[in-house]
Amino acid sequence: MTEPLLIAKSKDKEIHLLPQLANRHGLITGATGTGKTVTLQKMAESFASIGVPVFMADVKGDLSGIGAAGVESPKLKERLAALGIDSFTPQANTTVFWDVFGEAGHPVRATVSDMGPLLLARLLNLNDTQTGVLQLVFKIADDQGLLIIDLKDLRATIQYVGDNAKDFTTEYGNISAASIGAIQRGLMGIETQGGDKFFGEPMLDIADLMQTDADGRGVINILAADKLYNSPKLYSTFLLWMLAELFEQLPEVGDVDKPKLVFFFDEAHLLFNEAPKALLEKIEQVVRLIRSKGVGVYFVTQNPLDIPESVLGQLGNRVQHALRAFTPKDQKAVKTAADTMRANPEFDAATVIMELGVGEALVSFLDEKGRPAIVERGFIVAPGSRLGPLTPAERKAAIENSVIFGHYEQVIDRESAYEKLRGGGNGSTAAPASAPVGNGGGNAAPAEQGGGLFGGLSDILFGSTGPRGGRHAGLAETAARSVARTVGSTIGREIVRGVLGSILGGGSRRR
Repeated sequence: MTEPLLIAKSKDKEIHLLPQLANRHGLITGATGTGKTVTLQKMAESFASIGVPVFMADVKGDLSGIGAAGVESPKLKERLAALGIDSFTPQANTTVFWDVFGEAGHPVRATVSDMGPLLLARLLNLNDTQTGVLQLVFKIADDQGLLIIDLKDLRATIQYVGDNAKDFTTEYGNISAASIGAIQRGLMGIETQGGDKFFGEPMLDIADLMQTDADGRGVINILAADKLYNSPKLYSTFLLWMLAELFEQLPEVGDVDKPKLVFFFDEAHLLFNEAPKALLEKIEQVVRLIRSKGVGVYFVTQNPLDIPESVLGQLGNRVQHALRAFTPKDQKAVKTAADTMRANPEFDAATVIMELGVGEALVSFLDEKGRPAIVERGFIVAPGSRLGPLTPAERKAAIENSVIFGHYEQVIDRESAYEKLRGGGNGSTAAPASAPVGNGGGNAAPAEQGGGLFGGLSDILFGSTGPRGGRHAGLAETAARSVARTVGSTIGREIVRGVLGSILGGGSRRR
């Protein structure tokens, strides 16, 4: 059994997080300037110390210091002495930086196909009618053997469907010019926000987030989100897509000694803002189900009221920093935060929440039996890494010294819908009648890839590509992958698209 993780300490008591219960998720809340960032940093490096990879978004730009060793300043010495801690061990963590825009980290991409019409519809703020048309566009692309990888592929396909709407109406249903125009305008808005850089290849491989370094410590993955945060819908949809990918690709592991990955969702209120009730129910399901994959999800936000009760009930490990009660809503938040923790007879939690100092918190982690422990008041133990950002030169060195440097930096733009429609004459080459419709996971090969006995044997051995760019692994590729990346991919996709896709814009799964 892995040793408990020391997270906080009072004068006479240590407060530990049990690794075997860390996948029961958690919540870090508190007003601005109360110490949430340091808590997040301490928890992240604690998980890394026991070999657990971590993913977190750096919204303010100050988490990058986790990749450098800390310095024992006079103020830090004083704080440690007050907690009865005699020594401080500086510790740099192996850190991999990611950035949707490719400026402050390795580029992060997904194919339009993998995002799917339903999540894409949410990103574009489409109504039900427009979402239905977008789903038809993807269905027609399947049937026509058109690869939809990036936004220019999607634009070209939408234009093709709009220009030939009358020809498709009988088989697929009405495709209004107004809906086509609304989708194209939405895509233009996403492009102006830089979303065009997110869609393309090579797509992010979830396995690259789940690495350990040469010393067996978990790698800490940091998404540079200070710029991405300016596009809240893109930020929240991107992180939701990542959770879906994790759920899809990781196998069931049940109860484990420590998580396979810990995912910190900063500014979590963005995920739930203006979300319909049905969507909240599906997010609750994902949070509950992903636990069995060995993934711990920790929501970080200012106010516990930012998290719906249905999701809040899934978060077993709590760190509550100070809240300010200036308004009736603030007072309700304080009461909610206090009522969701197991009471300590030695103090009134609601009163203490408003008295906490910087770096001080009320902490309630799960005990050995999975029950919330009595809430304790304590100071978060200082992390061994630097409090403050890396310099641009230090960040640049970390990126270039990464083992994956050069892979995601090289953009791949293979022949797809755009090239086929703009350079292939009428662009209406139909897929063979016997070819199955792609499902986003990809088990249908385009017509031009060949067929027959030898083509089928090649697909079995070396894999095939679906009509919208989805990749179906062959036997040779499968044998080279780890078990974590090969178990449950097809079934997982159906579950994820059923859980998320059935509500994010439509009632049917991707087919």
